[in-house]
Amino acid sequence: MFLPTTVDEMKKLGWKSLDIILVTGDAYIDHPSIGVSLIGHFLVSRGYKVGIIAQPDWNTDEITRLGKPRLFFGVTAGNVDSMVSNYTASAKKRKTDDYTPGGVGGKRPDRATIVYSNLIKKYYKGVPIVLGGIEASLRRFAHYDWWSNKVRKSVLLDSKADLLVYGMGELATLEIAECLKKFGDIEKCKNIRGIVWWSSSPVDGILLPSFEEVSENTEKYSEMFLKQNLYTDPFKNFRLIQKQDNRYVIQNPPQFPLSQEILDNLYLLPFEREVHPFYLKKGPVKAINTVKFSITAVRGCYGSCAFCALTQHQTTHVVSRSKDSILEEVKIISKHKDFKGTIMDVGGPTANMYSSNCDVRNTKGQCAKFCMYPKICKSNEPNHEKFLELLFEIKSLPKIKNVFISSGIRHDLVLADKKYGETFIKYLPEFTPGQLKLAPEHSHEKVLKLMRKPKIDLFLEFKQKFENYAKNKFVVAYFIVGHPGEGKKENNHLKKFIETKLGYKPQQIQIFTPTPGTLSTTIYYTGIDPYTKEKVYVERSLHVRNLMKKNVIISKKFK
Repeated sequence: MFLPTTVDEMKKLGWKSLDIILVTGDAYIDHPSIGVSLIGHFLVSRGYKVGIIAQPDWNTDEITRLGKPRLFFGVTAGNVDSMVSNYTASAKKRKTDDYTPGGVGGKRPDRATIVYSNLIKKYYKGVPIVLGGIEASLRRFAHYDWWSNKVRKSVLLDSKADLLVYGMGELATLEIAECLKKFGDIEKCKNIRGIVWWSSSPVDGILLPSFEEVSENTEKYSEMFLKQNLYTDPFKNFRLIQKQDNRYVIQNPPQFPLSQEILDNLYLLPFEREVHPFYLKKGPVKAINTVKFSITAVRGCYGSCAFCALTQHQTTHVVSRSKDSILEEVKIISKHKDFKGTIMDVGGPTANMYSSNCDVRNTKGQCAKFCMYPKICKSNEPNHEKFLELLFEIKSLPKIKNVFISSGIRHDLVLADKKYGETFIKYLPEFTPGQLKLAPEHSHEKVLKLMRKPKIDLFLEFKQKFENYAKNKFVVAYFIVGHPGEGKKENNHLKKFIETKLGYKPQQIQIFTPTPGTLSTTIYYTGIDPYTKEKVYVERSLHVRNLMKKNVIISKKFK
């Protein structure tokens, strides 16, 4: 079912009013890969009446379209940070937006979380506002903002919202709803795990360097990131506090990872897997195309790539769905009117982490060291056998012609699996759409070290093995330029690697964009690796960063 987005739709459901209204910067796509849809359906399954206002015009009163919610407004910028959606890596305004009808750019405001929250405050004073989604999650403390080139305060303070849900927010949001339903007072809801709140008085917990300190001192900023990263774990159970002016931003310990049972049920809720008709009539929404018949099999990623926001948002704690739940979702998909027989993806942030395990991480929390860098930790247990079994069983179902893995895989994790890794590579071409896309990200050892990515030799080893097994399928590599640690020497190294080892003109070259909350952005801003305290060269010139991209594509050497 579609969640209501107009009063007429509410009436058809027999709802006179709503308990919760979710506001998002994306068009409303009713699909489990879309955070606002997932949260909305989850709340409805627990008895709450939930509506969605998608991409409201912030220059009008459209935010009032569904009236006043009984409990709270939930606000998210959407599946992607609004600044990433609105600007290229060269800081130019984007003309298109895959999450907007007709692909038109400019339908969501810059810093959408703040704008929507302030808009709600204008019309509904006193109604609690809860922030969520990746934009809010990664901006919950003081953070370097590349677009304004300064350290900004917590988005919770800038938005004047009441609470912020960080990470994957189903359980925290449900607990907020239950708390407000019981007490009717947001002040009673500040002991919930997985939320950030603010106070005028200090509280007990681990104190991070203050906003003033991290704004003026890059070493303090680096210290802030390291503490936040090391202590934010549900099994460590710490509360973190940061003073910002005369207020304190307080992060409660995270929610524990969802149980497999809850995760299973979550993805079997009644999603339409369509763009809501109210928005579809304005034009097609491109974002639905790649996910419509995809399946989330695993949540979380312990790859911890330095530039990746997903590890920071979903955490390193991996939870896999049961085979029965996934097969049931395939059967539901096969009955969809548009289904032609192809499951486009079975995966998650990293598909081949399905059914992997680490007893240390699952009981004591994330170690201070990285799970996959500089090599795969011995405590980590990949399980490519179970993943292959799942893929073959899906393919054996009626109406299923093809099953693909389109989300990322970690080739180093495959090579580290001495028992089933080779078998996985052997059958991987069967589950590869077109060419296999892998992300070595760079070739130079110094840059790869800062990225927390494996040595390039492992990529070449995997590439050779895959192409030996595959027929007319090849590995296409993704690279990032302009990352901290890359100068002209390293950029030319990448260029030479592509020319001599790949032998084709690369198409998948991205310029590093410093997004809030990541290790790479911390290094970009401070020039310091917070883990090693080493100073790092950082190229900040937009002109030079653009030249770096051109250099690896054209034949002329970068000087």
